[in-house]
Amino acid sequence: MTRKLRFGVVAFAASALFLAACGSDAATTADTTVAAEAVETTPAETTPAETTPAETTPAAAETTVAAAASGEQVGVSLILKTLSNPFFVSMQKDAEAKAKELNVKLTTSAGKEDGDSATQIAAIEAAIANGDKGILITPSTDDVVPALDKARAAGLLVIALDTPPNPASSVDITFATNNYEAGQLIGQWTNGQLAAAGNKKAVIAMLDLFTDNVVSVDTGRDQGFLNGMGIVAAEDKSGNGKEPATGKYAAGGDYEIVCHEPTNGNVDGGKSAIEACLAKNPDINVIYTINEPAAQGAYDVMKAGGNDKDLLIVSVDGGCKPGLELVASGVIGATAQQYPGQMAAKGMQAIVDLASGKPKPAVTPGLDFFNTGVSLVTDKAVSGVKSISVADGQKICWG
Repeated sequence: MTRKLRFGVVAFAASALFLAACGSDAATTADTTVAAEAVETTPAETTPAETTPAETTPAAAETTVAAAASGEQVGVSLILKTLSNPFFVSMQKDAEAKAKELNVKLTTSAGKEDGDSATQIAAIEAAIANGDKGILITPSTDDVVPALDKARAAGLLVIALDTPPNPASSVDITFATNNYEAGQLIGQWTNGQLAAAGNKKAVIAMLDLFTDNVVSVDTGRDQGFLNGMGIVAAEDKSGNGKEPATGKYAAGGDYEIVCHEPTNGNVDGGKSAIEACLAKNPDINVIYTINEPAAQGAYDVMKAGGNDKDLLIVSVDGGCKPGLELVASGVIGATAQQYPGQMAAKGMQAIVDLASGKPKPAVTPGLDFFNTGVSLVTDKAVSGVKSISVADGQKICWG
């Protein structure tokens, strides 16, 4: 029998109706707080799944193997970017379910908004002070890396979810979407749609996550899209906005990149970003967005101004609501679906495995993280670009 004890852990977050990931998103309103529950369970009769053999981390594993072998609960801190974002709320839910299954005492906290590294650093310090055995974190920025290094030096096992830190070696392993591939898929789809329309000129607005921080989710998706369009050859991890402003996209038509504007991954950010872009050029007909809440905000402004005719909007996340609803209604032409539940479950399993002396899972060949997969979701398929329908995407979506 499992006995549940619940205690509150304050997680700072802003409430918002439409927010998404990626990876990657802030609240539309601030200065509110919500309570995130931490779950403590008694021993359950479960057997952790086997992981792929890889390079081990003996120093960290040795500090926890004795406790794991004795049946003592493993304490883990889940540190998210924000809890006002459905992507991370879904991740929290799956992490809690896995924690119950694996007899993990889970504590959850989050930043006030995407980019709030200070709150995440404080949570890392608390995990060390509380004697936790592991940390699962979606890093807001690379400012958290020194604190992660400190945690590992103290013997904690540290696993990143959704956003690989820089350097990747600052954590034991990362479970994440290949954000560059996600961007490539929506870029290839856009190129195909423009080609079908006679290679008309693409007047492009790039609605990014930040302009004052450089994070892999942001550069990967942005520049993956531009690569899929045939505009850039590879990702420049030093930041966005360095591509040629004009030229030819892959299908042969002309393009013009009007702007790179920050959205903080939320609806209001999408609105203000597209307004800034329209002030530079009112003829925008292609909008890349970091996530679906930003896409929603951008569309609302375009529709209100009568600029939504023949408009292509692409995004990343693939959540049930609002993401796939927006694709089904035609607001978003295509989105790249990611799987936060797999990130949370695999990360929790890896903590328990490492704590019991097992080797860590291997990274995906050619990458410095474990790729949890991505699918292009659209009802307007492009020849040569692999995709699934909205109906199929809804069967495996999150949130």
